[in-house]
Amino acid sequence: MLKGKVAIVTGSTSGIGLGIANELARLGADIILNGLGDADEIEATRSGLVRDHGVRVVYDGADMSDGEAVRELIATTVETFGRVDILVNNAGIQFTAPVEEFPPAKWNAILAINLSAAFHGIAAAVPRMRKQGWGRIVNIASAHGLVGSPHKAAYVAAKHGLVGLTKVVGLETAGSGVTCNAICPGWVRTPLVEKQISDIAAERHISEKEATKELLAEKQPSLTFVSPAQLGGTVAFLCSDAASQITGAAISIDGGWTAL
Repeated sequence: MLKGKVAIVTGSTSGIGLGIANELARLGADIILNGLGDADEIEATRSGLVRDHGVRVVYDGADMSDGEAVRELIATTVETFGRVDILVNNAGIQFTAPVEEFPPAKWNAILAINLSAAFHGIAAAVPRMRKQGWGRIVNIASAHGLVGSPHKAAYVAAKHGLVGLTKVVGLETAGSGVTCNAICPGWVRTPLVEKQISDIAAERHISEKEATKELLAEKQPSLTFVSPAQLGGTVAFLCSDAASQITGAAISIDGGWTAL
């Protein structure tokens, strides 16, 4: 379905981003991986995608907190592959604290990586996509892009901003062959969520299994984690012809969280 397309997936060396990259590669897209991690593990991931799917895969370690580096990622991709068709803005970080105790440096870092990086990537990619007459931008927001939670001022602000950015870009590119949508996952079992589970278990002196159940029961009525593969499938759908008239949308994949 995506043979000949070139896809950038930020924050794709593990977790949600890797699940998305794997699905796009399975459908024939060449992939630009981006993210943090051990160099040998990243190379194993890169070569594994090449082996499993027979597509071209390169790694670019662009720093998502640096707007110029994000724009350079787009430019380098075009230089290497001659085009950029799909941009998945997935890179993100988290920190929790009451608003009056929230460290300004953490606020700035979360907004830079979770929101501003998407802006810079989109701004650099849209002219290329318009020229081609085809492009797909998918922003990985969160249920927290639609509702709030205590102690997550920066994350909620950034994800709400990402949903707003999605709407604006969807309007600005409507009719050009380019679409821009956001996916809003609920709880996905990623390293970020694993840490929250561990923190709950330590704070309440309960097992991690009990902490997991409490975490899900509080927000996610399905009592089941969303999987990276499911998110990858949703991104793939948004890249399909069937989704060509879906733009500026925020799609919830949250086990009923935001239906409450």
